[in-house]
Amino acid sequence: MADFFYLVVFIIFQICFLFQIYFIIVIQSKLRGYKNRIAELNAQSPVSVIICARNEQNNLRENLPLILEQDYTSFEVVVVNDCSSDQSDQVLREFGEKYPHLKTVTIEEHDRFKHGKKFAVTIGIKAAKNELLVFTDADCRPVSANWLRQVQNNFNPETEIVLGFSPYERAKGFLNRLVRYETVLTALNYLSFALGGNAYMGVGRNMAYRKSLFFKGKGFASHMHILSGDDDLFVNQNATPTNTAIELSPESFVMSDPKKSWAAYWKQKLRHIGAGHAYKRSHKVLLGLQSASAIVFYFALLVLILLHAQWWFLAGLFTFRLGLQYFIYAPSFQKLKNKDLLWWLPLLDGLYYFFIFLISITTLFRPKTSWK
Repeated sequence: MADFFYLVVFIIFQICFLFQIYFIIVIQSKLRGYKNRIAELNAQSPVSVIICARNEQNNLRENLPLILEQDYTSFEVVVVNDCSSDQSDQVLREFGEKYPHLKTVTIEEHDRFKHGKKFAVTIGIKAAKNELLVFTDADCRPVSANWLRQVQNNFNPETEIVLGFSPYERAKGFLNRLVRYETVLTALNYLSFALGGNAYMGVGRNMAYRKSLFFKGKGFASHMHILSGDDDLFVNQNATPTNTAIELSPESFVMSDPKKSWAAYWKQKLRHIGAGHAYKRSHKVLLGLQSASAIVFYFALLVLILLHAQWWFLAGLFTFRLGLQYFIYAPSFQKLKNKDLLWWLPLLDGLYYFFIFLISITTLFRPKTSWK
């Protein structure tokens, strides 16, 4: 019986290894050789930036000027003040007096009608006057005054969605490394899928799409009941092999401050992960297989070590996978300005998939949460 168990685990380990090699070589390698286009200085179509904010007075005061002062000829910034109980309205009034291209839309609290972020986003889109919509959050800040120019440069008659990157600030501590690794690996994945003509998600901190596409696809109607997913579910529903582009010039990045405690990070990921259940079936199968094969790969590896399997064979497959990751990931991590994480790759990768496993189990029993 022990020999049979050993054989089954050994076979499963090898199968998961092969799946992992496939995803690394066939899918994730697409970002490795990608070269970003140079923005055309004379091509500036009117743009509307949409920000939904709930109790974000400090972030608005700090970050909104960096958006309002973009080096761009024709744009507006639409801030949806969503039921804030702090001094956000006062901050927005002050900025409105200084910046005429700031438009504020206020949603009042209702005793019986409770809504999520998608309602606020929809209100912002309806208030926007331009066809090209660029999205970010109140706690985000563009790294340069050329952010809008770089994002807008990707739109052409065929392009309806542009996916950008929003990294987290580097700080001390292992949690910061794990948060940044998860963010970079997620970006590596969704950007590579997009380059392969199979976009499945975007991140609302830095993405753009056409207003006409929103209404053509009936907005968030098909998934309004899901609290999260105003960004990734919209892309999952509306992306096609030809209508999605990516933008990765360093000037287009939008920075955010990461969670500083394990509890806060855990709560954030619980809120985000629920939308994945509403992805297209083909995406759920591919992404489920990608994550499951990595999780089982590590668990099977630990079991085989405990069973005293041939160490040289296990070490060989693990080293081959790790070496392939370094070869594929290094240029991509450089593009995403997080190359320092490569030093921690063997540890971060295993812990990341263990964290994903715990999150997936927890979501089976978690109650619904609000967007803020």
